[in-house]
Parts: sequence; C-alpha cells; structure tokens
Amino acid sequence: MHNLDTVILGATEIDLSFNVNVITGSNGVIMGASGGHSDTAAGAKLTIVVANLTRKNICVVREKVTTVTTPGECIDAFVTEHGIAINPLRKDLIEAVKNSGLPIVDISILKQKGEEVAGPQHKQEFTDKVIAVVEYRDGTVIDLVYQPKA
Repeated sequence: MHNLDTVILGATEIDLSFNVNVITGSNGVIMGASGGHSDTAAGAKLTIVVANLTRKNICVVREKVTTVTTPGECIDAFVTEHGIAINPLRKDLIEAVKNSGLPIVDISILKQKGEEVAGPQHKQEFTDKVIAVVEYRDGTVIDLVYQPKA
C-alpha cells in the first residue's frame, strides 16, 4: 500500500494498549499536529515508537493516553532507555526477538519503572467543552480534545 518497511515515530504518551498521543501533553494542552503519524504507522510493515520513558515528572506510559492520535493496533514496538515493549498483537515479532538478547519487557513494566522515576501520576481533569476534533486517516473521528480544567 505505502511500500514502507519501517517507520520510527515519537510520542508524547503511549498507553498500555499501545495507543499513541502526539497532539497533546498529559495536561491536555495542544502541543502540535499529528503530521502523518497515523498514516505512516498504518502503512509500514514495522512501526516503532521511541521516547524517553520520563519527561520531567511525567511518565510517558499511561493507563490510557489523553488523546488518541494513532491506534495501538498500528504500533508494533515501543523503545525507551529502560527497555523495549512489543505489542502483543505482533506474535511474529515477539518470536523473532525472543532470543536476541534485547531488553524486551512488558509495557506495564515500563509504566511501573517510569512512575518510580517520575513519581505518582495525576490525571488531568477536563471540562465538557470540545476544543479540537482528531480525525483518523480515513476521515473518521478517532478522539476529541476537551478543555482542561484550570
């Protein structure tokens, strides 16, 4: 379809289901646009997301991302300085790396390590006011961005 073998993408957040956020921070403030994140992720044979596990006092691995930009089924691996999480949907990839010596860990372990470093994670509260609509690559609405409470 897109003839992409591998893409390496960033994230402001990733969750336990491998959903990725690149639009808002954990505080709900819009930081940028997706810039083709979901297009390349869906069009590649291997999609890798890379990020530092923590930023200041925030763990990038969340229970659920603040804003879904790219759905988890499009993400194959998440690479940090504390290890590599492989999406359980990619059984072939898990099998291919199991004896590689790479530091493969469950994404929940990365979340735990990140929270140990960054401290307890506070969930931002939001108003009912929609301030942005996130469209997926096929034109469907994948998420809504709500105004953060002060």
